[in-house]
Amino acid sequence: MKRIYEPEAYDTAWPDSHWRRSAPLPVPAPRLEGGQTAEVAVIGAGYAGLSAAHELATRFGIDVAVVDAVQPGWGASGRNGGFCCFGATKLSHRGIVRRVGVDGARDFHRFGVEAIEGVGAFLDEHGIDARQGPDGEASLAHSPSAFKALVEQAKSEPESRLIGPGQLASEGMAGPGFHGALVVRDGFPLHPMLYVEGLAKVAAGSGVRIFGDSPVLHIARQGAEWRLDTPEGSVTARTVLVATNGYSSEDIPTWLGGRNLPTLSSIMVTRPMTEAERQAQGFTTPVMSFDTRTALHYFRHLPDGRFLFGMRGGTSAAPAATAATQVRVREHFDAMFPAWRGVETESRWAGFVCLTGSLAAYVGPVPGAEGMYAAFGWHGSGVAPASQGGRLAARLIAGANPQIPDLIATPPRRFPVPAFRRTALATAYMAAEFRDGPLPKG
Repeated sequence: MKRIYEPEAYDTAWPDSHWRRSAPLPVPAPRLEGGQTAEVAVIGAGYAGLSAAHELATRFGIDVAVVDAVQPGWGASGRNGGFCCFGATKLSHRGIVRRVGVDGARDFHRFGVEAIEGVGAFLDEHGIDARQGPDGEASLAHSPSAFKALVEQAKSEPESRLIGPGQLASEGMAGPGFHGALVVRDGFPLHPMLYVEGLAKVAAGSGVRIFGDSPVLHIARQGAEWRLDTPEGSVTARTVLVATNGYSSEDIPTWLGGRNLPTLSSIMVTRPMTEAERQAQGFTTPVMSFDTRTALHYFRHLPDGRFLFGMRGGTSAAPAATAATQVRVREHFDAMFPAWRGVETESRWAGFVCLTGSLAAYVGPVPGAEGMYAAFGWHGSGVAPASQGGRLAARLIAGANPQIPDLIATPPRRFPVPAFRRTALATAYMAAEFRDGPLPKG
């Protein structure tokens, strides 16, 4: 497999995450052995791949086989912060309008709302107890100028709620580096592992065959079909959906090479805190939150009293670099929530989010490869859009003519000089931190 990070990033052991610690280990999906056939083969057992497989099986009666390099939920779908929210792009609202117009921006916003609602409906319908808090998401301004930008943003989001700097303490959003907030009504926090493993169980119950520990090493045309080879077997199908996101191989298919950029996101979770400890900091809101820095931080209270804190910034998965990033995550946590400096870190882990050369996700056919489709590039907030993107990909494969927003229906361009993507990323992070300014000195 052709990947751009160190081998440690793809270690097949389960990460020591809070999610893996707090969810029972399911029966592993069997390896793909021997020759298998299917109408549709899906590569990747995450939110997008499993949602597509479930939709194909239940709505269209199509025979589906899903193959994953490790197990359902091992990748980003089981490592994220559990924010079911808007995502699928790094473009601002103004940038989206410039690219696809006002109507296109409206269509993309509708996609985001339907994506969030779709996850909630799925959890409710199948009795998956993964919700972890109230609806809504708070964007916390990291500077006075950032709050002015939130004031402008609120004008285009009439159902949002502005919180001025003087109101933060009464809203349970106090912190030395916060200068106001904007709360939107859409989105909710969840346990990502319970969701993805519940999704896998429901899909398997609908007749979807899921194979684990079966990395696709080679893919090629075989007459009118595609043949996917794994270490111990193969699957032949007329149609293929590639849904591997940040864990993709650059040559499966070759078109994908240079169009995506996996970036590391690191998370820590504290031990359970007492109510007195929570009150000491003054950040008690149950609403999932993030700050407005370009190199953003995201954080939320968990139902059991623990606190989750995550950030972008790592550009290497080598052991020394990983250790340094973990130290840095804790330093940022201590600066933003100084009253909790003595609260121990209980677990820490990292995983890939996926950018594209166009800064927007893609759901559609792979150009020049008849019968092959792709759904990837969720840009760090993929719980909802990846799920909806998978469903839309399924409808496209089945010939149902879904309405895919223009922003994510356009194939992403390649990054300039793809071989130096990680170098460019490190430079971009340094520039972002300079623009964002220093952390608060609590």
